Amino acid sequence: MPGIHKLDDGNFLRAFQVIDGVIQNNQPAFLFVWVGSVLAVVGAAVLSIWELIGTDRLLMMAASLVYILGVQLPTVMVNIPLNNVLQKLNPGAMSDLSREQERSGFERRWNRWNAIRTVCSIVASLLLLVLLLRL
Repeated sequence: MPGIHKLDDGNFLRAFQVIDGVIQNNQPAFLFVWVGSVLAVVGAAVLSIWELIGTDRLLMMAASLVYILGVQLPTVMVNIPLNNVLQKLNPGAMSDLSREQERSGFERRWNRWNAIRTVCSIVASLLLLVLLLRL
């Protein structure tokens, strides 16, 4: 985002469309990592119910909740819908004012939620690292 932030409004919108289009084009590696991470965290959380006790179980549950609620939920509820709306735009056929308004509304909200997802990813990772060091 810092790189495409420097683009003018029309080029920003188009660049994000291209970047998101590649991801939405069923990239197997991306889908494997994205869906696989959810399955791995949920699977580990379920297993931890039987295999861990006390603080270790709490760490696993906390990491799982932070990841699912703070990373995946915003991705599905905010970022993907924003991306889908952006995909429907035709920046070349829009007025300068329309491009500016679309970009402003999209970029501000997308970046805010991306920052939240990033912080939650870091917190979940740190919780899992602490758990790993305790085991």
